[in-house]
Amino acid sequence: MPLTRRLANRLVHAGRRFVERAGAIQPGTDLAESFGSFGAGSYISYPVATLYGARAIHIGADTLIGRSCSLLVGYAPDDPDLPDRGIVIGDRCVLGAGTMLTAHESITIGDDVWFGVDVFVSDASHGYQDPDTPIGVQLGAHQPVVIGAGSWVGHGAIILPGASIGRHVVVGAGSVVRGTVPDHAVVAGVPARIVRRLEPGVGWVASHDATDVRPVWTAAEVAAMLAGDA
Repeated sequence: MPLTRRLANRLVHAGRRFVERAGAIQPGTDLAESFGSFGAGSYISYPVATLYGARAIHIGADTLIGRSCSLLVGYAPDDPDLPDRGIVIGDRCVLGAGTMLTAHESITIGDDVWFGVDVFVSDASHGYQDPDTPIGVQLGAHQPVVIGAGSWVGHGAIILPGASIGRHVVVGAGSVVRGTVPDHAVVAGVPARIVRRLEPGVGWVASHDATDVRPVWTAAEVAAMLAGDA
């Protein structure tokens, strides 16, 4: 590669890194101060796809939100009737690139929740009962969404209005979740169903076969195995 092209390539990527760092939303920036609350050490990567209703969004400490995410509260950027806490995200969360949270009443995400990329969460949908009115203008009921602390939501999952996901739950990639998911469960599919649950004193038991049991390992034991010490 000619030297001039190599230098141009370096400059372009250096400029991009500068813009990404300068454009991030973090404590001390004007955009962070427009939020209902924005915790110490938290960071929203640049570029943001869409952001409105920031005063109704509360983000805990040390939370990372990936680039091209959308955080939306209300029906439009100038909606005057916002809930006080439309989107609440806890401490130490990681929301992958392309995540979209759209709230009209309440989406609550507990501490230490991690998302893969392109996860969609909404607390409202559309009605269809009137056959003479376009579906897009038939607004559905608002149904709060809760995702419990310590849970993992895989790539491309969709969390529907009214979903209540317990603590330390795994949501498989591409799943569509509605209804209630208990603590310490693994769900997958469309619609998502429980495929494995923790039974104290037994282990992680498969829903389709009670003899299919995976052992319980502590984080320290997993680390030791990965290090080859077990």
